[in-house]
Amino acid sequence: MKNSKSAVMESYRDSQKIEVLIQKGESKKFQTKNTISEKVRVQMETILQDRLADSIDLQTQAKQAHWNVKGPGFIALHELFDKIAEESEEYPDLIAERIVQFGGVAEGTVQVVVNRSNLPEYPLVLTTGHEHVEALSHSLAVYGELIRTTIKQATELDDPATADIFTQISRSVDKNLWFLEAHNQAEK
Repeated sequence: MKNSKSAVMESYRDSQKIEVLIQKGESKKFQTKNTISEKVRVQMETILQDRLADSIDLQTQAKQAHWNVKGPGFIALHELFDKIAEESEEYPDLIAERIVQFGGVAEGTVQVVVNRSNLPEYPLVLTTGHEHVEALSHSLAVYGELIRTTIKQATELDDPATADIFTQISRSVDKNLWFLEAHNQAEK
């Protein structure tokens, strides 16, 4: 029987080995009876890992706006940014579960997100509602385009279930983009 310290060290070494494999693009795969071909599952998993990172990044950007908005309209924007962050919490979960359904390992740590996200970096110096609306709406628009591209890719790979997941996400993103943009459209 191992003592708890040696068990922790062994677990840590196993984690390090897995992390090296992931960095080399050799993440662990699990057997599945899913009838989608392995080739399609592997291709979709690569795409899904990128969208997982983008989704986590989007969620944190909405929280950044929520925490730091100032000025007129504060409460309305504070609540809107929080609502967008809450809705965005669903996206990573849907995507990560799809990765695991394909026999993959969902790679959703902060370290992975930093290296993999395709979203523009959110400026940390913003304070006004207008600035946060502009920054978050830009990220939402980029994210929405990535989601629509993923719908096309999943459709081309004959994976309608994944396409459906991203269609669901797309509707939510487009609605939230509309809500955000409405705040600055009246100012022009």
